[in-house]
Amino acid sequence: AFMKQGFIRVAAATPKIEVANPKYNAKQILGLMKQGAKEKAKIMVFPELCLTGYTCSDLFLQNTLLYGAKEELSKLVRDSAELDMIAFVGLPWQYHEKLYNVAAAISRGKVLGFIPKTNIPNYSEFYELRHFIPGNRNVVWVKLGEEKIPMGTNLLFECSTIPGLKIGAEICEDVWVPCPPSIGHACAGATVIVNCSASDETVGKDSYRDSLICGQSARLVCGYIYANAGEGESTQDLVFGGHNIIAENGTRLGVSRRFGHETIYGDMDLQRIISERKLMTTF
Repeated sequence: AFMKQGFIRVAAATPKIEVANPKYNAKQILGLMKQGAKEKAKIMVFPELCLTGYTCSDLFLQNTLLYGAKEELSKLVRDSAELDMIAFVGLPWQYHEKLYNVAAAISRGKVLGFIPKTNIPNYSEFYELRHFIPGNRNVVWVKLGEEKIPMGTNLLFECSTIPGLKIGAEICEDVWVPCPPSIGHACAGATVIVNCSASDETVGKDSYRDSLICGQSARLVCGYIYANAGEGESTQDLVFGGHNIIAENGTRLGVSRRFGHETIYGDMDLQRIISERKLMTTF
């Protein structure tokens, strides 16, 4: 781990994926992780369901796809074991005959935990309840190969070598609702929130998304890393612009151009976040 004068480098990355091709997608994700490691990024966030693609529709009910995602996750974890970072990667996960939309927290050859999506949108252009159910708050233990991994919405990841770094995760819709999970994460000590997202483009949505993420980082006095789905997703019903945002305590540190697949970086001032919270006695 590495921190310079209280700063930590973070990244939000949009891989160019192929729908329902976990093998190809894992390769793209690994390539971006290696690139991120070269840039000295210590936290790297990828989009929602990016191992399979968000727009798989009823293919999510196919065992071939679910097993493929599981196998490629294991391989990705092994292949990235040398990289000094924590990465958050989205995939579908089956537990007790139900499907969950999860973010896997990966670091140094291990999956540290699975964070399932809490709020499953099923309005306007979204049909997620057709496939997924809301995540569990209480931790359950799931198996990936021989490893037992905690799965639950209330997991935080703390780094022993970087003082003050505590990461909480939420997925896409979770930040658009009246009471986002990130509020609880911040109150429990999270200084950085990550969001694996697949937020499609509609007219004017980009500026709202931008103010939403910056506002959430201000309200929670935290760093916020938002990684969005982009090129490669099916455009049958939706269009994805790969709109990535990194914010810190109300300030935008980085934003990607839309309609591409870009990795953006930002240097987050962790010490400033901790100082602000100390100062703000109502926090």
